[in-house]
Amino acid sequence: MNIPQSGLSKQEILATLQAFKAHDMDWQGGKVFGYTYSPNADSAEVMKEAYLAFLTENGLDPTVFPSLLKLETDVVRMVINLLHGDANAVGHLTSGGTESIMLAVKTARDKARAEKPQITQPEMILPKTAHAAFHKAAHYLSVKPVVVDIDPATFKVCAEDMERAINENTILLIASAPSYAQGVIDPIAEIGVVAQKHNLLFHVDACVGGIHLSFMRKLGYEIPDFDFMVPGVTSLSCDLHKYGYAAKGCSTVLYRSKAIRKYQIFACTDTTGYTLINPTMLSSKSGGPYAGAWAILNFLGEEGYKQIVQTVQSAAQKLMDGVSAIPELRVLGQPAMCMFSFASDSLNVYQLADEMAKRGWYLQGQFSTPLTPRNLHISVSFGNAHSVEALLKDLRECVEIVKAKEPIDSDAIKMLIGAALQSPDPEAAFAQLAVSAGLAGTELPSEMAFINEVMDNLPDPICNMFLINFFNDLYV
Repeated sequence: MNIPQSGLSKQEILATLQAFKAHDMDWQGGKVFGYTYSPNADSAEVMKEAYLAFLTENGLDPTVFPSLLKLETDVVRMVINLLHGDANAVGHLTSGGTESIMLAVKTARDKARAEKPQITQPEMILPKTAHAAFHKAAHYLSVKPVVVDIDPATFKVCAEDMERAINENTILLIASAPSYAQGVIDPIAEIGVVAQKHNLLFHVDACVGGIHLSFMRKLGYEIPDFDFMVPGVTSLSCDLHKYGYAAKGCSTVLYRSKAIRKYQIFACTDTTGYTLINPTMLSSKSGGPYAGAWAILNFLGEEGYKQIVQTVQSAAQKLMDGVSAIPELRVLGQPAMCMFSFASDSLNVYQLADEMAKRGWYLQGQFSTPLTPRNLHISVSFGNAHSVEALLKDLRECVEIVKAKEPIDSDAIKMLIGAALQSPDPEAAFAQLAVSAGLAGTELPSEMAFINEVMDNLPDPICNMFLINFFNDLYV
């Protein structure tokens, strides 16, 4: 595609853009149980107008746009107060949970470089259930991830196991509130004791839970301490564009004090250009997410968030009860909020997800591990809470359809994988396997069950290679 010789009209452009959405999942219809978090119509409109009002303001330099400094400071302070930080706590807005997590790891690494120069191979200790963004941070920042197994019944990590993994290279402990996969909260208070005992930084990933859990607590739900109330917690990540219902592109990373946060900030006067000072990873960044977050927090207020959380929790409980009532399905663990996953001992859940997708539903497949079965994940939010009865009806019908289907031959797939592993050119062999699985070319696959079955049986390094090669071909 080339830039057109003559520009298109506004009508042509908007019509074409709308047409591009033809194959997107219908998130506005309440059938997508992941990725999107939408508030009510009035809130969305206010947020959209605020976002557009600051679309072109640039967060790179607060001396040029002090309005963005005001917006960021206000939003961060509101979140700090919600998460029981005191007057010494500080933080920044980021583009999302991944950036917040990467900054927390970068801060721990640079603090260790300054204060513990004897550590030349830094390590961070994290549960198996920690978000993949921590592994991305480890990859980018050369911090070794030391992964600790979780209890296969509760899906929580044990503080004693975390402590046993500590050695002279450890710079950071990590836990989740909640972990995404099964929606359970790690024992934050117990790990906080370990962090204090060993004088280690301790980051809590509350990207999905920070806002929602806080308002559950205000509503009287029994929520274990997970935030700055725990003395050992030194940093938190908390997204606003998930259960804060802000527009995409807005998270927070928070620290107990400026003494820790200073290791996050980068400055450079070493070139002939302008002085560069970046509190976060991005330099230029639109003020839209700042204003959108500020608007939604102020428009909803505490009462608005409480109403949303009560609605969502009621819907989530009804959905979990409904799933549990289907004999072939079982909810995993005891979810702390409105995120959960379910598995089956008799059905292929990947086939079930495909059947649900044919009816417009999106349920997120998750691969098995030695401690967790393959499962489907559901995130209930205000935008899909009204769809619970319809989802359960279709889920019950799709279970019966899958029961009558020809099962995927997992043994044959394992034989193909075994042969590929023994090939003199394993990359070429796995490339051919990717073609047969539908992971090749520039088109997205229409069904995922066979592909997921293949990937679920692959060793992680090979599966990662599969996905990297597929995405390398998928994008220009």
